[in-house]
Amino acid sequence: MSSFYPLRGGIAQFNANLFNELSKQHIVKAFNFKRQYPDFLFPGKTQYVTKDDEAVPVESVSLLDTANPFTYVSTAKAIRKWDPDILIVKYWMSYFAPSLGYVARHMKKKCKVIPILDNVIPHEQRIVDKPFTKYFLSGCTGCIAMCDEVAQDLLSLKPSAKYTILPHPLYSHFGPRMSRKEAEQRLGLLPEKKNILFFGLIRDYKGLDILLEAFEKLGEDYQLIIAGEPYGSFEKYQKAIGESSCKDRIKAFPKYIRDSEVKEYFSAADVTVLPYRSATQSGISSISYHFEVPMIVTDVGGLKGTIGDRGTGIVASKADPAIIRKEIETYFSDPLIGDQCKENIRKEKVRLSWGTFCNNLLAFADKI
Repeated sequence: MSSFYPLRGGIAQFNANLFNELSKQHIVKAFNFKRQYPDFLFPGKTQYVTKDDEAVPVESVSLLDTANPFTYVSTAKAIRKWDPDILIVKYWMSYFAPSLGYVARHMKKKCKVIPILDNVIPHEQRIVDKPFTKYFLSGCTGCIAMCDEVAQDLLSLKPSAKYTILPHPLYSHFGPRMSRKEAEQRLGLLPEKKNILFFGLIRDYKGLDILLEAFEKLGEDYQLIIAGEPYGSFEKYQKAIGESSCKDRIKAFPKYIRDSEVKEYFSAADVTVLPYRSATQSGISSISYHFEVPMIVTDVGGLKGTIGDRGTGIVASKADPAIIRKEIETYFSDPLIGDQCKENIRKEKVRLSWGTFCNNLLAFADKI
């Protein structure tokens, strides 16, 4: 039970990959949201794929409306009628706790309810987060945490929780890399620069303002690529870019990036920078792994463990412009750093397959 096509975004992408992998050996049915958010709560342009998107279609039953409690009852009833052995629920935000929590608490006793937890305590906290999430967790049999930090947050709210930690598998539906020259031409980039990529939803906690300030003091041979849909207004970032002394070397694409376009940005990039103020883990790192682009991340949440400890990038000690700038310069100071990171990424690509993730998930379900 989660977001599937025709809903768009990282959660729907994750669920499509999970559904397709599980379907290879099991009977799987996708229960979808009829309405994920009321429009006034969604700051992006649309929640749905458009005719230009190339999302992976998944056949689903759209039942749950988060703003209509009557659908909580009908959704739980429909899932009970289908009679699953396991109900997998993707959970990333306390807004969904009332609807998903009701469904989880009204399954048959034999049905194991297993959420995949992206976040337990959100990056931008509200007073309702903990009580809502406690309500949701009370209906779960066991939990999949995507990193150690999520597991610790889980135990802070439900000390008795049964859980296992499974890292985010790698996306593969974006296709292969294209040539750097072609990617740069398509994006209108300056050639022969050191290309830094900031990719993904643009939200305050992701620190784009920190990266813009860090970039201001980098040399003429650097170029910054910003690609992603603003979660709110992009005005303050656009103002900072317009006032920057290096604005000619900042290329901003503040829009939803279609799956078919993702390869252009990562094929042009030398390094992906995640200057996050807070985080648990990041789906962007999975995309960066797919295209074998090393990363520079901040020491927040699970990023140090998934990037720094694995040798696939550099970890900045804090989300500070001077420190981010220093680590960017360190990365480009020696070609061997990038070469070693790419070698380690290739090793991670073997470990972080969807088959491994699903096998471990089902093994955990058998034990609880």
